Amino acid sequence: MGTVGYLLDTHTFLWAVRESKKLSENARKAMENADIRIFVSAVSAYEIMNKNRIGKLAGYEEVAEIFRDIINKFDADELPLSMDHAHLAGKFEWAHRDPFDRLLIATAIAENMTFVSKDENVSKYNVNWLW
Repeated sequence: MGTVGYLLDTHTFLWAVRESKKLSENARKAMENADIRIFVSAVSAYEIMNKNRIGKLAGYEEVAEIFRDIINKFDADELPLSMDHAHLAGKFEWAHRDPFDRLLIATAIAENMTFVSKDENVSKYNVNWLW
C-alpha cells in the first residue's frame, strides 16, 4: 500500500506558509499535488506555540495564534497525536534528540505517510522521507 499523504515537519509547514525559498523544489511540488493529502500534526501546533512563547520563532507570532485558520487556508488536514504515535516515539533510539521530531516521525510511520522535512536525521528512521 502506498503513502496516504504527506506529513509536514514543523519547519516545512512554516516555510510553506511563508512561501520561503528554504522550501525544496521537491517539497513544493509534492505539496502542490492535488492527489496527495497534506497533514499537519497537533505536535506542530504545540511546537510552534512553545517556541513562540520562549522567543525562538520571532516573526511567527501570527502563525502561532491563528494556527488552525492557517491550516484551513493551506488546505491541509489536522492530524491529532494518538497513543500509538506517542508509544512508537517513546520506543525510538535517540538518533534524533528533538522530541517534537521523534513524535512527528513516529506519526508518519504509524500512519504510513511520507514525512516532508529538511532534517537529515530523519534518514536514521524507517520512514518514507521527502525533501
